[in-house]
Amino acid sequence: MSQLLSTDPEIAALVAAEEQLQADTLRLIPSENYVSAAVLEATGTVLQNKYSEGYPGKRYYEGQQNIDQVETLAIDRAKALFGVEHANVQPYSGSPANLAVYLAFLKPGDTVLGMALPMGGHLTHGWGVSATGSWFRGVQYGVDRATGRTDLDQVRDLALKERPKVIFCGGTAVPRTIDFPAFAEIAREVGAVLVADIAHIAGLVAGGAHPSPAGHADVISTTTHKTLRGPRGAMLMSTEEHARAIDRAVFPGLQGGPHNHTTAAIAVALKEASGPDFRAYAAQVVGNARALGEQLAARGFDLVSGGTDNHLLLIDLTSKDIPGKVAAKALDRAGIVVNYNSVPYDTRKPFDPSGIRIGTPSLTSRGIPASEMAAVAEWIDRTVLAARAGDEDTVAKVRAEVKELMDAYPAPGLPVG
Repeated sequence: MSQLLSTDPEIAALVAAEEQLQADTLRLIPSENYVSAAVLEATGTVLQNKYSEGYPGKRYYEGQQNIDQVETLAIDRAKALFGVEHANVQPYSGSPANLAVYLAFLKPGDTVLGMALPMGGHLTHGWGVSATGSWFRGVQYGVDRATGRTDLDQVRDLALKERPKVIFCGGTAVPRTIDFPAFAEIAREVGAVLVADIAHIAGLVAGGAHPSPAGHADVISTTTHKTLRGPRGAMLMSTEEHARAIDRAVFPGLQGGPHNHTTAAIAVALKEASGPDFRAYAAQVVGNARALGEQLAARGFDLVSGGTDNHLLLIDLTSKDIPGKVAAKALDRAGIVVNYNSVPYDTRKPFDPSGIRIGTPSLTSRGIPASEMAAVAEWIDRTVLAARAGDEDTVAKVRAEVKELMDAYPAPGLPVG
């Protein structure tokens, strides 16, 4: 970063500080990960300099002979990896990708059925504070109060009653396998377009560690970071039947020129995800999450749905007599980075909820094995107890122990160790 350091030492210093923070801390936010050095390099190329409105072979700008090949590579790799008929790699991020779905299939005021945000869904699945809930009629399903799992009977009852034009499955805090065939059957019964939002589990799907929505969902929406270990971008995939509607919704419906440096990095990440090492990583993400869940449960933590099938654990801290926000901030001081999160049927407010959400993609990318999950659970337990007691000395001791483990498992893609 010699040029950045010379031009803007303040930003250079902050970047360096973030590099060190990512190296030293145990990152357990489920939506975060480490990308490879190759993905990082691709995002910093001269492709940043290009404008490319349109699609390969159909651009509104000249000089696209290299850009067309980059985007075509990304498209072809996405289609092959996920087994889909069509892929659009231009959405800027997950929320605009989902907005494109609305533009492709709905008119303002139409009904969309999605998982409620407090139950684990996403803002863009028709939740009220989102544009998708303001411009469209959002109807929400939830999870069974006893099991913490998606209530498919409720999904079907709501679909038959409300007749949505689009049904979303997937979310941001769903620790169990998504039953794509069951959702597809419900969507067919009411004539709705089924959209599988696999932003969190895309890497697990690509690596064979979670069932695929291909062949069940009409449209698949995903970010390209999280478990997929790509840059901050998104993709929409679909059957050939919906290809034109999806492409027109992305451009010119919502966006101008694509971010070509991001497209290149997506292509790199998709190539990496096609190899055997990635399949081993995806399986280990799930193995680590299950091992961590078992260790936390043994220490009296209340896991929503009783555990996990994927990369994510949602923990209700009510029985620990500590709010999620207080616990998350204490864990951050201990070098364990999580986010506070609402749990199903939470009685606390969203900005001060009862739970925390943790995940294993980042630690798995560092090569940390399941055998270390007992130590991770013990640190979480010790820190939560210390936070409740106001014991900052224990928090500082955990921080030192975390740093020792991080030193033993250097993070990929970082220039510091």
